[in-house]
Amino acid sequence: MKIALIAHLKFPIAQPYPGGLEMHTHLLAGALKRRGHDVTLFASEGSDPALAPVYVCQPTGDGLGDPLRHASIDRAENAAYARIMDAVRNGDFDIVHNNSLHDWPLRRSRDLAIPMVTALHTPPFESLEAGVRAAPVTMPFAAVSNHTADAWREIVAEPVVIGNGVELSVFVYRPVPDPVPHVFWSGRIVPEKGLHLAIDAARAAGLPLHFAGPRPNPAYWADWIAPRLGDDLTDLGHLGHADLARHLGGARAALVTPRWEEPFGLVVAEALACGTPVAGFRRGALPDILDASCGALAEPDDVASLSDAIVRAVALDRRACRQRAEDLFDADAMTAGYEALYEAALAAHDLSRLPPPRLRRVAGAQA
Repeated sequence: MKIALIAHLKFPIAQPYPGGLEMHTHLLAGALKRRGHDVTLFASEGSDPALAPVYVCQPTGDGLGDPLRHASIDRAENAAYARIMDAVRNGDFDIVHNNSLHDWPLRRSRDLAIPMVTALHTPPFESLEAGVRAAPVTMPFAAVSNHTADAWREIVAEPVVIGNGVELSVFVYRPVPDPVPHVFWSGRIVPEKGLHLAIDAARAAGLPLHFAGPRPNPAYWADWIAPRLGDDLTDLGHLGHADLARHLGGARAALVTPRWEEPFGLVVAEALACGTPVAGFRRGALPDILDASCGALAEPDDVASLSDAIVRAVALDRRACRQRAEDLFDADAMTAGYEALYEAALAAHDLSRLPPPRLRRVAGAQA
């Protein structure tokens, strides 16, 4: 297939990844190419040149609550997505995969003569919900977890659930962790990811914490993380996947502390692939993707509950964790799921373009 893959534009699609959506888009583009598809990735500048992306603008960023900055981002993104949709409409594509979280591709999808599928990576929010409502009623949607599908159910009746995948050859199984016991946390260092709660819970459990991730919110770091720094914490910075896998595999447990309804949580899949059990808050998709063999859940935002979950998690079998990842989070299985969705969309689109059947006169019927 000749596939147009529309990324979101806030950050480059490149390592070290700012977040899970950048990782997912990069992984999907590469996997589809390796499976023989002709993929054109529309993305912001700085995206991995190995993917041969079409650069459409500078990364737009996220605004961090600045209304003037948000207005500027909106203008830049609206113009960039308009250019993308013009290029898609005029290109020789078979299908469009919309991974953008932006309403403009959805609104403009009515202009296309080819089918488009949209992946839902977040719960509904105002602009994306408006875009979904403006899209053709026949558009296929995928959701990254049962939790996310349920969140969209009133607007998208039957999204196909295609869980996110990880490269099992990168996140290799470690049957034995590092000799010095510690736990690990990774993600964007922002309030909604809850690093400060992970620090407090690890201390309560008596285990050092190693953590990694970008710092897009200086105020959160200054007010909530810097005052907690001590000899039992190791800041590893922003890691690429090879280093991230090495540190995940060396930990006794991975801490996952979302303070919002996390739609998936790629770090969970990455940790399990390495054989590292997960201790996390019972929130969002975590109860969907963890079971008692590989994770221990805590009450949301409750440090004492998370500390108890850490103690339970470190006792779990690492081979069972890897098996859970192989069963549910193989990147090849994820890619095959999207291929099946594309094929179904193309078949439905071709059927919709057939002329209506001729009415046959039934013998003996009156004119």
